Amino acid sequence: MHLMKSTDLALRLLMRLAVVPPDTHPDELPTTRGVAEAMGAASTHMAKVVGKLQHLGLVQARRGRGGGLVLTPAGRVASVGAVVRTFEGSGDLAACVDGEDPCPLNAACRLRSALRAAQEAFYASLDQLTVEDVTAAPTGPLLLSIAMGRP
Repeated sequence: MHLMKSTDLALRLLMRLAVVPPDTHPDELPTTRGVAEAMGAASTHMAKVVGKLQHLGLVQARRGRGGGLVLTPAGRVASVGAVVRTFEGSGDLAACVDGEDPCPLNAACRLRSALRAAQEAFYASLDQLTVEDVTAAPTGPLLLSIAMGRP
């Protein structure tokens, strides 16, 4: 299974924001543009990801001087599986009915249901993890050192 770029960016952004120290001065908060540059992503793409995470209540985005991105309490305990489901959608892994030539086995295909079960098992394994879980040591301190420009 391959995650879409927006899903990958959303997860990495949540992880990055999870390691921002609580006493960070508002002028030093990560910005959409800054995080996009650090991740090698287009700022417009990151802005869409931030907007979706903000709509979900996981990220707070403040504009202007002293603005930046903050992970909300709900974002800290958000299920990684729920985030992936939201960004990936619930579509089939195989394009059985898409395109000009739909699969002739579509009406009685056992593979499609097996792929759907495998996809759900993938999500279920991620449902057990929260953003806090995936940023616990040793990941969190490493993320913070990378964010501060220290390898």
